[in-house]
Amino acid sequence: SELSGGEQQRVAIARAIAKQPDILLCDEPTGALDSATGVRVLKAIEQVNRELGTTTALITHNRSIESMADRVLRFADGRIE
Repeated sequence: SELSGGEQQRVAIARAIAKQPDILLCDEPTGALDSATGVRVLKAIEQVNRELGTTTALITHNRSIESMADRVLRFADGRIE
């Protein structure tokens, strides 16, 4: 309760990565972060994918992140576009 929202988010991401999952589900992982911290978080996720072979499903409204994806799905009105 003493951590900011961004700090809580970074801790949650670190905990998920520490478990070395086969699949990592990320819902707006950079949403509450400043841009520099968001870049570090995305680089960490990318490193985990590369080194551990983790598959990551990342949900975001930030279209600039899609350049790091192997596959992009867009949703509108409850359907895949």
